Amino acid sequence: MNTESTSVPPPPGPLSTAGRPSVAPPRGSSDRLALPPRRRAAPARGAAAPLIAVDCLAVLGAVALLPAVHLGPLLLVPLVAGVLLLDARAGQHRPGGTLGSVLDELPALAGRAAVAWCATAAAVAAADPARAFGPAALAAAYAVHLAVAAVGRVVVHARIRRLAAARPRSALVVGPSGEAQRFAASLGGRPAYGIRPVGVVGLRQDGVPPDAGLPALPVLGTAEEIHRAVIQNSVREAVFLADDPALVTLFQHYGCATWRVDDAGTLDTPMGAHLWGHACRRMTPLGERRGRIAKRLLDLAVTAPALLAAAPVLLACALAVRLSDGPGVLFRQERVGQHNQPFTLLKFRTLRPADETEAATKWSVANDSRMSAVGNFLRRSSLDELPQLWNVLRGDMSLVGPRPERPYFVAQFSRIHAGYAARHRMPVGLTGLAQVHGLRGDTSIEDRCRFDNHYIDHWSLWQDVCILLRTAAGLVRPTGS
Repeated sequence: MNTESTSVPPPPGPLSTAGRPSVAPPRGSSDRLALPPRRRAAPARGAAAPLIAVDCLAVLGAVALLPAVHLGPLLLVPLVAGVLLLDARAGQHRPGGTLGSVLDELPALAGRAAVAWCATAAAVAAADPARAFGPAALAAAYAVHLAVAAVGRVVVHARIRRLAAARPRSALVVGPSGEAQRFAASLGGRPAYGIRPVGVVGLRQDGVPPDAGLPALPVLGTAEEIHRAVIQNSVREAVFLADDPALVTLFQHYGCATWRVDDAGTLDTPMGAHLWGHACRRMTPLGERRGRIAKRLLDLAVTAPALLAAAPVLLACALAVRLSDGPGVLFRQERVGQHNQPFTLLKFRTLRPADETEAATKWSVANDSRMSAVGNFLRRSSLDELPQLWNVLRGDMSLVGPRPERPYFVAQFSRIHAGYAARHRMPVGLTGLAQVHGLRGDTSIEDRCRFDNHYIDHWSLWQDVCILLRTAAGLVRPTGS
């Protein structure tokens, strides 16, 4: 989205809307959205290493206890590697905290162990028929493997629960005050879950008071109160009874593990994944999701050849701007990227603003009489955005993601649109889901927030490819931005 002119007055909105604590800076402070310094993420309960060791022990135990199973190093190593790879792909090496259950994990473990052992038996028969082991030996090895894996995981999960009960983590519960107070009370006397509620983030008056006789926790209503509570109580967990992307981003920025709890049956979780009967699922931070490297590789694989192929077009555009509008071919402007980090965005100049204030605080230059014919053509064809390929190559941006905005407007929109700040969980992009749905230029900021956060919550590499293809198709009938 090009933004070089037309003014948008500062909105008069309050610091919190719809009862949600605001994460925007208070009035009178800098216009830049200010998140607290990023803290190291809370370590997961337990660690992956013990679960990996259990998988290795299960394979070695089956081979050692059954003389009929003849496996040399050339087959034993691939078997161990195959089991580890299959279980890792299924998420079996991610510590489940106090929610882990061997019975819930058993079907996945059994299926993948069967695949690994059957493949190994086939490899042995093909390599040396004389050493092939029959169905009985295969079944015995499989049974020993499962038994050792199950017993080992019981021990690991039991240890995690003991440590969690001995050292529960301080937590804040996010949701309507009455509901949050009741949920906190239900966990208060059950340290086995490893969570000790110390406060509630919600409405001070929501019409649903907590049950009589329950101890009331402090109710936090502003970002400043949340900050004090997190620091003073060493909060490392946040439990959400309702969706709020902005607050999820804030707590993950604090390094807290974030959990979504729901009783309406909307969470697809295993039977054992609950907090005293409340279905519970950990909300994985973007930094921990699979595919981050693949997304960057896609950016490089597309951008580098695109820059080379577009070199003649870039040169022609630069020459046209220089002849039409004089020196200063490139327009440089500060934008806000992932985690609210500023960067300098590049594009071809289509209009020369009167001063720096106009460039930083004016919204759109559509139909501006100062724009030359060359500038108008570049904007309508989106050719003015070609230099942003260099931003993508540098890593300032991605090909697909929420469009970056200037600090002035980030601060304003964060105050009045719930979820706007949460757009910065992911790298900003040259195009995005909102743009392919026509939300470019002077369109609804609320709609853009909704599309951007939906894209982030459901991101996949294939979705990036689809958005790029839809963007390329849209260039056939350009409308500018």
